[in-house]
Amino acid sequence: MSNTLTQLIPDLYQSLDIVSRELCGFIPSITLDASAERAGLNQPIRIPMTPASKAEDVKPGQLPPDDGDQDIGNVPLAITKSRMVPFRWEGEEQKRIKSGPGYHGIRRDQVTQAMRTLVNEIEADLGQLFRRASRAAGEAGKTPFKDTLTDTAQVRKILTDNGAPLSDLQCVIDTTAGAALRTMAQLTKANEAGTTALRAQGTLLELHGFTLRESAGVALHSSESAPGEKLVLESDQKPGETILNVKVTEKAVTAGDVIIAGSHKYIVSRVQAGSSITILAPGLSEKLTKGSELKVLSKFTANFAFSRSAIILATRAPALPEEGDMADDRMMITDPRTNMSFEVSMYKQYRRVRYEIAAAWGCQNIKPEHSALLLG
Repeated sequence: MSNTLTQLIPDLYQSLDIVSRELCGFIPSITLDASAERAGLNQPIRIPMTPASKAEDVKPGQLPPDDGDQDIGNVPLAITKSRMVPFRWEGEEQKRIKSGPGYHGIRRDQVTQAMRTLVNEIEADLGQLFRRASRAAGEAGKTPFKDTLTDTAQVRKILTDNGAPLSDLQCVIDTTAGAALRTMAQLTKANEAGTTALRAQGTLLELHGFTLRESAGVALHSSESAPGEKLVLESDQKPGETILNVKVTEKAVTAGDVIIAGSHKYIVSRVQAGSSITILAPGLSEKLTKGSELKVLSKFTANFAFSRSAIILATRAPALPEEGDMADDRMMITDPRTNMSFEVSMYKQYRRVRYEIAAAWGCQNIKPEHSALLLG
């Protein structure tokens, strides 16, 4: 197989340089998992999850106690998408275009748009993982950082209370929240912010331990649940419980909605029609009594805060048969800023050439208690 893609390498890396400057805030913020290389499409990779441990009193005796068994759970991660973006050129088309804007410039822009399409899909998939977050802060319908910088402090409190590692906190917000943050006077004054980066370049500063990034993939959640719907608890609920006993009517609440229970906000993971709703770990933060009302929030912007290790993105090239396929050449290129890899293939056809930019990926929020929402 001839190395005919070598001439395309400058165009490919110019395209990467353009794409990496687009609003892809999630991909640089999460953990990339290389173990997906051994898994086929929709084949789960089991990520082991150890349970919380319990302490016991020390009781001297002839033999050590016969205990210590643990139930090691797991969270499945799978490559769920194998996607490609094609474009092709005929010889006569190339010849005609050379007298105008030029074939190589247009081909470079086609590669750029293909990578942009794949990056935007991945960003949107990562943004949808908000449905597995533990709790939420902020107010639905109100832009974060509109009047105060305390929004990230409240999200940090959730992660701290849940025991999340605080050494690599990430917060991905939409451009509306980003614009509000850039207008905060205390961040644009060099004597208060300690830098002119935000004022001069628009670079978001670290805030309350979070690395802040913007993304076009931040989810806008809007369900069919009735606005302002209220549910009533059918029994007392203890802290730590994840199944809330409520009588659920049709369209009262759906998965992905946020419920206000007591003084906290939780993300609904699952709805059992007529009997209960499920929230994720670590469960309720306070005791709730029978008859307590739960308010449903069905429309909000899901700005996402998490510890880097909580969100996993597995990527690889789409699988090929052992015998190979009809591609005349194929290569992998990796964006140094996001570590996202793309497969570039070329197929020589009868008097025309077809290019294909491809990637396979899957993502999962493996640690709900280490992630939270900043509502907007």
